[in-house]
Amino acid sequence: MSNQSILLVDDEKIFCEILSRSLSREGYQVEFACDIKAAVDKINEIDFDFAVVDLRIGEESGLSLVKAIKETSPDTRTIMLTGYASITTAVEAIKLGATHYLTKPTEVEDIIAAFAKVQGDDQVKLAENPLSVQRMEWEYIQKVLQEHDGNISAAARAMDMHRRTLQRKLQKRPVKQ
Repeated sequence: MSNQSILLVDDEKIFCEILSRSLSREGYQVEFACDIKAAVDKINEIDFDFAVVDLRIGEESGLSLVKAIKETSPDTRTIMLTGYASITTAVEAIKLGATHYLTKPTEVEDIIAAFAKVQGDDQVKLAENPLSVQRMEWEYIQKVLQEHDGNISAAARAMDMHRRTLQRKLQKRPVKQ
């Protein structure tokens, strides 16, 4: 059992409550926030051992919160958790200070295991197949969107795509690799 503290940040309150109970049963002291402002308030008043941050928090990006946590509390190990995984956001999360990047759905055991992973793993299995065309499109869209600071209109113009078409593509969950 642990008595370490965790900040859980996700805009889905029910998800926060369920994950909070599960982590509490494992001995962690859990605080949660459902928006970035509330999360920033918590990191300014409590020094957390760990943080689990969703990539999309309402209309905002959890990447900005990863950066804020790293600046405010450099020893806090932060895990980025998302249902919209992409290579671009994974790279940016790590560059901004996350120690791990997990995709939803995930198990509590995977989150706890990720807390312990501080170093990279040079024995990780390599992909058997290249990315599908649909996955490559998703990755490209994420890259262009990141280059335009999340501005959908600017990204759509850069890709010579109608804004609504891009919005529809972004509403779909990313395709499997």
